[in-house]
Amino acid sequence: MAKKTTPETGAPSTAQLVDHLIVGAGFAGLAAAIKLQEAGERDFLVIEKDSDVGGTWHINTYPGAECDVPSQLYSYSFALNPDWSKVYSPQPEIWDYTKRVAEESGVLDRFVFDTAVVDARWDDAAQRWRVTTTDGEYAARTLISGSGGLSEPRLPEIDGIESFQGEIFHSARWNHDVDLAGKRVAVIGTGASAIQLVPELQKVVGHLGHVDVYQRTPNWVIPRNERRFTRVEKAIFRHVPGAQRAARAAVYALLESRAPAFTRFPTLLKVVESQCKKNIAKAIDDPELVAKVTPTYRAGCKRILISNSWYPALAADNVDLVTDPIVKVTGDAVVTADGEERPIDVLVVATGFYVTEPPIAQHITGREGGTLAEVWGEAGMAAYKGTTIHGFPNLFQIVGPNTALGHSSMIFIIESQVRYIVDAARTMRREGLGAIEPTAAAQEQWTATIQERMKPTVWTTGGCASWYLDKFGNNTTLWPGQTFSFRSHLSRFDVDRYDVSALTPSNIAEEAVA
Repeated sequence: MAKKTTPETGAPSTAQLVDHLIVGAGFAGLAAAIKLQEAGERDFLVIEKDSDVGGTWHINTYPGAECDVPSQLYSYSFALNPDWSKVYSPQPEIWDYTKRVAEESGVLDRFVFDTAVVDARWDDAAQRWRVTTTDGEYAARTLISGSGGLSEPRLPEIDGIESFQGEIFHSARWNHDVDLAGKRVAVIGTGASAIQLVPELQKVVGHLGHVDVYQRTPNWVIPRNERRFTRVEKAIFRHVPGAQRAARAAVYALLESRAPAFTRFPTLLKVVESQCKKNIAKAIDDPELVAKVTPTYRAGCKRILISNSWYPALAADNVDLVTDPIVKVTGDAVVTADGEERPIDVLVVATGFYVTEPPIAQHITGREGGTLAEVWGEAGMAAYKGTTIHGFPNLFQIVGPNTALGHSSMIFIIESQVRYIVDAARTMRREGLGAIEPTAAAQEQWTATIQERMKPTVWTTGGCASWYLDKFGNNTTLWPGQTFSFRSHLSRFDVDRYDVSALTPSNIAEEAVA
């Protein structure tokens, strides 16, 4: 562990010096580590608050957890997997994939698990981020946040929920020790996680148990065109040069062809609504239940979900869909606005994550002394090209503001951002730069352009309130275009759009030693 003198006091510091400190060991952090190493930037550490690589695919182990992006595209372009079992991969396979990639890439020796960021502050004099974690301190030239938007579960604010005497857990923190057979279970939420876990719960509780599903707003749910890959297909992917890359390209092209419907021509999404209504009609006969599950807003305004088992589960005898608002939770029941009290043994919360208010932002303090959460709290999340932030030198945010997608794979976005970050690291080393941050003008222009492009999108015009929108009513979550246009914007590190500072003499000396 290296020693460094603290500029303010002259006292020795036990902070470990590192060029790049990466936060998070999911797809984003792992990609950053691999690509930095390939570029010759080997002095990095990855810190992860959980016990292994995989991010959301490590911690989300609820029954039925699967990806809703085809496997061929939900993987790194530089680490294709010929052994996916089916079109949409289950959680264990994706987690195994990330572990294998991490092991084969030779970067795991620089991963530190069970370590969370407590405080990260920019030190202007030292041109470093001083990061305090639950397992030591670091002084890093760059801080790369790959903590993701699905890392911290959001619990509902319901009167009395803390008084519930039974088992209670969030879908992202599933308690596998709880025996659900024959139990009365309440599930709050009908989003992407709920539509996967409810059909499994319906089977597990059996005819002696019961599942109450509490819905605030219905989602459009299209059929899941699922199938298993044959042994012949897997052999072709493994042994025929270019075959799997061609399959990946075909999936990419298909998904990209849908983007204009979301971003420019929302009326085209009526076709999706027709698919969804057929999906409902195939499984549900009860007119009252049909009315409850049929949205009144344009498809795509909220995330379009895919499932073949959601509607059959809701139509089952041991499942009730409750649309009356919850007013309180008692020690053993959920009480709704109509006065009905429904007894339960287990409460499952499937109410999403802090997407527009990422918790990591509370722990990062910039050049002017304010946290990222405070800066974003004034007007909403904003970052230049979704990656760098004015006032926070040498900070890179992977899956930052306006980088998420409603139509394709986030892995494509992650790889695009990582390329930009690696080019930034090269530029800093080549030009002797100690600090970089986007100019205020560059960030403001980028943000204004994004919000202008957001106006005709289905997320703005579709008639719904979604988790894509922040408290100001702005969509600071999604990218309003096709993914190849995003990659084009990040094709090179545009240093001319940045305020830069040369390395200080002490840092030049460190460079020479390194």
